[in-house]
Amino acid sequence: MLAKIHVTLKDGVLDTQGKAVHHALNDLGYEEVQGVNLGKYVEVQLDGLSQAEAEDRVREMCQKLLANPVIESYRFTLDSQE
Repeated sequence: MLAKIHVTLKDGVLDTQGKAVHHALNDLGYEEVQGVNLGKYVEVQLDGLSQAEAEDRVREMCQKLLANPVIESYRFTLDSQE
């Protein structure tokens, strides 16, 4: 099973990297860009777990290590690999 995890800053948290990329894109001539939000994408391969167990384990991984729950949100999907 493959967990595909997206981590982003919560609304209201200043995204300084996103602001820097936004300004750089504007400076390069992409004036249509009105905002940029940066985050993380993580893939975790899992083996030997049921769908429910995998969901619980990935949620734990996100809360304990992969995301800072104070300032970041996360979402994930699980894909079976055959």
